[in-house]
Amino acid sequence: MAMFAGKSSPGAGQLRIIGGQWRSRRLSFPQAPGLRPTPDRVRETLFNWLAPYVEGARVLDAFAGSGALYLEALSRGAAMGLALDANSEAIASLRHNLDLLKCGNGQLLQSDALRYLEHQPAQPFDLVFLDPPFHQALLKATCDLLESRGWLAPAAWVYTESESAPSSLGLPPQWRLHREKQAGQVHYALWQHGE
Repeated sequence: MAMFAGKSSPGAGQLRIIGGQWRSRRLSFPQAPGLRPTPDRVRETLFNWLAPYVEGARVLDAFAGSGALYLEALSRGAAMGLALDANSEAIASLRHNLDLLKCGNGQLLQSDALRYLEHQPAQPFDLVFLDPPFHQALLKATCDLLESRGWLAPAAWVYTESESAPSSLGLPPQWRLHREKQAGQVHYALWQHGE
């Protein structure tokens, strides 16, 4: 797609991979309403928290958007990743970026996350990123599906971004809140799935 060629295109945003094999690479993504890539500072904090768990992990990004979290995990040694997004431009951009990075272990699917998560996975995931559009009540519904449909491996990690404090989200009771912080209006948290 021409709009993603080169360093930057009109109507395109930029993200920087912070660590791993693609460290400091800058990639373009389409500007779209509601698309707010996780800022560098937040990603750095998150991946410091996750440092011992990323390498070799199976990663799911249910609302991939720009792909910042997904690409960061693959850069840091995740064994495989699946990114979902309902926006065709976001998926096309991610496909382009995976090709640029010569990444063969990243899978992409244009799909509504809630509809896709209704099914059971062939294998559960070790690490899940949830950064849905705000003010649409998507986070709790997504977490309930992850739990009830067997998407999470034992002791899996789940990262959430939300407009509300983590304690108010009503997430599955067997999930343990590991860490939480706030950046501006965004609350971000890391949870561990428990049996």
